[in-house]
Amino acid sequence: MARLSPLLAVGFAVSVVLSSGIPVRAADYVQGGYDDTCGQASVLNRIVNRFAYQVRHVPNLPQVGIQNFSDVRMTRFEPSREPELAAVERHYCKATAHLSDGVQRPVWYVVEDGMGFVGIGNNVEFCVAGFDRWHVYDGQCRTLY
Repeated sequence: MARLSPLLAVGFAVSVVLSSGIPVRAADYVQGGYDDTCGQASVLNRIVNRFAYQVRHVPNLPQVGIQNFSDVRMTRFEPSREPELAAVERHYCKATAHLSDGVQRPVWYVVEDGMGFVGIGNNVEFCVAGFDRWHVYDGQCRTLY
Protein backbone atom coordinates (compact mmCIF):
# COMPACT_ATOMS: atom_id res chain seq x y z
CA MET A 1 0.00 0.00 0.00
CA ALA A 2 1.38 3.40 -0.95
CA ARG A 3 1.97 6.02 1.74
CA LEU A 4 0.82 9.62 1.47
CA SER A 5 3.36 12.33 2.07
CA PRO A 6 2.73 14.25 5.34
CA LEU A 7 2.03 17.47 3.42
CA LEU A 8 -0.51 15.75 1.18
CA ALA A 9 -2.18 14.14 4.22
CA VAL A 10 -2.51 17.52 5.98
CA GLY A 11 -3.91 19.10 2.84
CA PHE A 12 -6.44 16.29 2.52
CA ALA A 13 -7.51 16.65 6.16
CA VAL A 14 -7.96 20.41 5.81
CA SER A 15 -10.04 20.00 2.66
CA VAL A 16 -12.29 17.45 4.39
CA VAL A 17 -12.89 19.80 7.33
CA LEU A 18 -13.56 22.79 5.08
CA SER A 19 -15.96 20.89 2.86
CA SER A 20 -17.86 19.27 5.75
CA GLY A 21 -20.01 22.33 6.42
CA ILE A 22 -19.20 22.27 10.12
CA PRO A 23 -18.94 25.85 11.43
CA VAL A 24 -15.49 26.74 12.66
CA ARG A 25 -15.03 29.21 15.51
CA ALA A 26 -11.92 31.24 16.08
CA ALA A 27 -10.51 30.96 19.58
CA ASP A 28 -10.05 34.03 21.73
CA TYR A 29 -6.50 35.22 22.27
CA VAL A 30 -5.45 35.86 25.86
CA GLN A 31 -1.95 36.71 27.09
CA GLY A 32 0.19 34.46 24.95
CA GLY A 33 -2.32 31.66 24.44
CA TYR A 34 -5.80 30.89 23.20
CA ASP A 35 -8.83 30.97 25.45
CA ASP A 36 -12.16 29.59 24.22
CA THR A 37 -14.12 30.40 27.38
CA CYS A 38 -16.66 32.44 25.42
CA GLY A 39 -17.32 29.60 22.99
CA GLN A 40 -17.55 26.71 25.45
CA ALA A 41 -20.65 24.59 24.92
CA SER A 42 -21.52 24.72 28.64
CA VAL A 43 -21.50 28.55 28.59
CA LEU A 44 -23.59 28.83 25.42
CA ASN A 45 -26.02 26.13 26.59
CA ARG A 46 -26.55 27.98 29.86
CA ILE A 47 -27.46 31.12 27.87
CA VAL A 48 -29.89 29.16 25.67
CA ASN A 49 -31.61 27.56 28.68
CA ARG A 50 -31.85 30.73 30.74
CA PHE A 51 -33.09 32.72 27.72
CA ALA A 52 -35.85 30.13 27.19
CA TYR A 53 -36.86 30.56 30.85
CA GLN A 54 -36.77 34.36 30.47
CA VAL A 55 -39.09 34.53 27.46
CA ARG A 56 -41.59 32.21 29.17
CA HIS A 57 -41.69 34.15 32.44
CA VAL A 58 -41.25 37.84 31.52
CA PRO A 59 -44.50 39.37 30.25
CA ASN A 60 -44.74 40.72 26.71
CA LEU A 61 -41.57 39.15 25.33
CA PRO A 62 -41.73 37.34 21.98
CA GLN A 63 -41.91 33.58 22.44
CA VAL A 64 -38.70 32.71 20.60
CA GLY A 65 -35.65 30.62 21.37
CA ILE A 66 -31.98 30.76 20.53
CA GLN A 67 -31.18 28.22 17.83
CA ASN A 68 -27.52 28.98 17.24
CA PHE A 69 -24.67 31.42 17.85
CA SER A 70 -22.19 32.97 15.44
CA ASP A 71 -19.37 35.52 15.70
CA VAL A 72 -18.53 34.36 19.23
CA ARG A 73 -15.65 36.42 20.57
CA MET A 74 -14.15 37.84 23.73
CA THR A 75 -14.32 41.62 23.98
CA ARG A 76 -12.45 42.06 27.25
CA PHE A 77 -10.56 39.96 29.79
CA GLU A 78 -10.05 40.81 33.45
CA PRO A 79 -7.61 38.42 35.12
CA SER A 80 -7.89 37.76 38.83
CA ARG A 81 -5.60 39.95 40.88
CA GLU A 82 -4.82 40.48 44.51
CA PRO A 83 -7.73 39.38 46.74
CA GLU A 84 -8.49 42.95 47.82
CA LEU A 85 -8.77 44.19 44.20
CA ALA A 86 -10.54 41.63 42.05
CA ALA A 87 -10.24 37.96 42.91
CA VAL A 88 -12.68 36.96 40.18
CA GLU A 89 -11.48 36.31 36.65
CA ARG A 90 -13.96 37.70 34.11
CA HIS A 91 -14.34 37.06 30.39
CA TYR A 92 -16.56 39.61 28.64
CA CYS A 93 -17.98 38.19 25.43
CA LYS A 94 -20.18 39.08 22.50
CA ALA A 95 -21.94 36.85 19.99
CA THR A 96 -24.79 36.92 17.52
CA ALA A 97 -27.83 34.90 18.59
CA HIS A 98 -29.90 33.35 15.80
CA LEU A 99 -33.48 33.25 17.08
CA SER A 100 -36.22 30.84 16.08
CA ASP A 101 -38.15 33.65 14.33
CA GLY A 102 -35.23 34.18 11.92
CA VAL A 103 -34.00 37.38 13.57
CA GLN A 104 -30.36 37.77 14.59
CA ARG A 105 -29.61 39.78 17.71
CA PRO A 106 -26.40 40.66 19.53
CA VAL A 107 -25.90 38.98 22.89
CA TRP A 108 -23.38 40.18 25.45
CA TYR A 109 -22.32 38.01 28.35
CA VAL A 110 -19.74 37.74 31.10
CA VAL A 111 -18.27 34.49 32.40
CA GLU A 112 -17.03 34.75 35.98
CA ASP A 113 -14.66 31.96 36.99
CA GLY A 114 -15.28 30.35 40.37
CA MET A 115 -18.58 32.14 40.92
CA GLY A 116 -20.91 29.20 40.30
CA PHE A 117 -23.04 27.51 42.95
CA VAL A 118 -21.06 27.42 46.23
CA GLY A 119 -18.02 28.77 44.40
CA ILE A 120 -17.79 25.78 42.06
CA GLY A 121 -17.84 26.37 38.33
CA ASN A 122 -18.61 29.53 36.44
CA ASN A 123 -21.36 32.11 36.61
CA VAL A 124 -22.74 33.41 33.32
CA GLU A 125 -24.67 36.69 33.09
CA PHE A 126 -26.09 37.55 29.67
CA CYS A 127 -28.25 40.06 27.86
CA VAL A 128 -29.88 39.69 24.44
CA ALA A 129 -30.50 43.06 22.77
CA GLY A 130 -34.19 43.96 22.91
CA PHE A 131 -35.02 41.44 25.65
CA ASP A 132 -34.01 43.45 28.75
CA ARG A 133 -37.53 44.70 29.55
CA TRP A 134 -36.77 45.44 33.18
CA HIS A 135 -33.50 47.28 32.40
CA VAL A 136 -31.42 44.92 34.51
CA TYR A 137 -28.47 45.52 32.16
CA ASP A 138 -29.29 49.18 31.39
CA GLY A 139 -31.96 48.34 28.83
CA GLN A 140 -29.51 48.06 25.92
CA CYS A 141 -27.14 45.59 27.63
CA ARG A 142 -24.52 48.33 28.21
CA THR A 143 -23.39 47.00 31.59
CA LEU A 144 -22.05 43.85 29.90
CA TYR A 145 -20.04 45.53 27.11
